Amino acid sequence: MRRAIYPGTFDPIHLGHCDIAKRAAALFDEVIVGVYDRPEKKVLFSLDERVEMARAALDGDDGLVVQPYHGLTVEFARAVNANAIVRGLRVFSDFELEFRMALANHRLAPEVEVVCLITSEEHTHLSSSTVREIASLGGDVSSMVMPSVAEALVARFKELGEDAQNAVDMVSLRD
Repeated sequence: MRRAIYPGTFDPIHLGHCDIAKRAAALFDEVIVGVYDRPEKKVLFSLDERVEMARAALDGDDGLVVQPYHGLTVEFARAVNANAIVRGLRVFSDFELEFRMALANHRLAPEVEVVCLITSEEHTHLSSSTVREIASLGGDVSSMVMPSVAEALVARFKELGEDAQNAVDMVSLRD
C-alpha cells in the first residue's frame, strides 16, 4: 500500500489544504492528514477543534484520514507506515523552507520521500494566517474555507469579542 502523510497545523484548514489533500489522494492509496499538536506559532483553535474541522472539510473523500500527531514528522510517517510526506508549494518563497525541511527529513529518515505539489492557481493567495486575519476583521472568508470552517471562525471571533484582533498575528490587511 502506498501511504503518505500530509502534515500541518491546519489552523484553520482552507480550500488550498483541501485541494492538496485531494490531489495527493489521487496519487497514493491512503493519505493521512496529520494535524500537528504543538506548533510553535500561536493557534486560534485547539488540537481537537482543528482535527474536527479537517475531518468535516474532507468528509467523504476516499483515501483521506485525519489524525493528530506530535513529535517529529518523520517519526509520525514511520509510525503509520507512510513512505512519503506530502507538502504544498504556493509561492516561490515556500520552496526554500520546504527544501531545507525535505533535506533534514531525508537525513533523519531516508526511506521516506518528500513529494511537493504545486498549489492550484486559484488558491495561491490562501494561507491560514490570511484567513484568520480576514475573519478577525469581520471579512467574508466563505470563498476560502468550507462552510463549517467559516462558521467556526465567526463563532470563535464572536467568543473572543474585543480581543479578536489580538488573537491573530496581523500581516497588513487593515493598513
